[in-house]
Amino acid sequence: MRRRLSPTVLPRHGAASVPSAAALDTDALVIGAGPAGASAAIRLAQAGWRVLLVEQHEYPRQKVCGECVAAGNVALLDELGIGTEFRKQAGAELKEVGWVSGRATLTAEFPPCNTGPYRFGRALGRDVFDSLLLERARSVGVCILQPAKVRAVRGSLGQFECHVEKRTPAGDGAGNLEPVVISAAIIIDAHGSWEAPPSFADSDLARRRVSQRAQDLFAFKARFHGATLSPQLLAVLAFAGGYGGIVVAEGGQTTLACCIRRDALQSSRALSPRVTAGVAVEATLKRSCLGVREALRHARREGSWLSVGPIRPGIRLNAPLGVFRVGNSGGESHPLIGEGISMALQSARLLAGGLTRQPVAAIDERGALLLQRRYSRAWHRHFAPRLRLASLYAHMAMEPMLAAPVRVLLGRRPLLLTQAARFAGKARDPMTPLSPSRELP
Repeated sequence: MRRRLSPTVLPRHGAASVPSAAALDTDALVIGAGPAGASAAIRLAQAGWRVLLVEQHEYPRQKVCGECVAAGNVALLDELGIGTEFRKQAGAELKEVGWVSGRATLTAEFPPCNTGPYRFGRALGRDVFDSLLLERARSVGVCILQPAKVRAVRGSLGQFECHVEKRTPAGDGAGNLEPVVISAAIIIDAHGSWEAPPSFADSDLARRRVSQRAQDLFAFKARFHGATLSPQLLAVLAFAGGYGGIVVAEGGQTTLACCIRRDALQSSRALSPRVTAGVAVEATLKRSCLGVREALRHARREGSWLSVGPIRPGIRLNAPLGVFRVGNSGGESHPLIGEGISMALQSARLLAGGLTRQPVAAIDERGALLLQRRYSRAWHRHFAPRLRLASLYAHMAMEPMLAAPVRVLLGRRPLLLTQAARFAGKARDPMTPLSPSRELP
């Protein structure tokens, strides 16, 4: 039986209100509790909004996403209230950047951040990182439905009707699905890019069937104990048909992650026909990159390989009026230069900064349209250049005819690695666009 969530379930903070507030369960419903969704929920709750956060997975859990938090973003974690705990648990400061391709392993100094209190980034497993953010959201008054999934959104600004399936415990451990209807003033969509989004009525944003392409990218990730990688090194991996990274996170655990094209994945599986796709990819990485093979020579893998895909980098900001997209939902970069968490935390900060300049009741249709336009312009200024740069770097790493001369050039001038990291924005305030511009007015 479908039920409507009682408005009394959610705490009210401050003076934020909406028209007919008694009929609304929440000011903002946030879809997805990854770094983008959780940080947006925290910021809105800190500003006095009633916030409901819906997450389909149970925590803690690992996921096929980046683990590196750039130096400038650590200050954003301080703003969110988890900076101290992050620094306590994360791996060592990343002071070296590397390029691993063929038989070459080239390293250089990582450029220190030239603004803010922190000079170097660090890595922390997503099982720990996402849980820290979720618990912080709970502590500032965010109401959390987990595990639960938003299936459909109907209605319009100020009166969205969100259809949610909430999993409730059952005696057999499988759980039962309980339909819940939640009313919300606005929606913040932070679902993972590879997950099916909720359907929006009267919108062309519902998931469409996409044909398979040889160029489709699939992401893989595994963690290892006993690897010999330097704890201060963040290394990029380049191999035919793919790219990746390797880094040491908390507790000395080494994370190995990569993206591989569909055609290269098929070749990997043909060379290792009697193993899982992840193990076949691991074999390809060890064959293609001597540095990976040496780092993992005496290591043991923790659990199975994780995989998702296909991932399709690009910008997807368009949304119905009153729906705002953050993180990978709004735009996804090739995950070669560690922009996933950066874009998640920073896009949430941009959006929350615009939304909270007025009470929820003041956001009418004209105001919401203006907010979306301003947010889109600010988003493009901050992130579109990074997406283009990441795409360039990714194609250089994946294509042997491009990677080979890059390897030779880096061998002669390793400091180009430092300059490439600096050009990617790793040595500046993360909220400063690559070109001068105003913030969200």
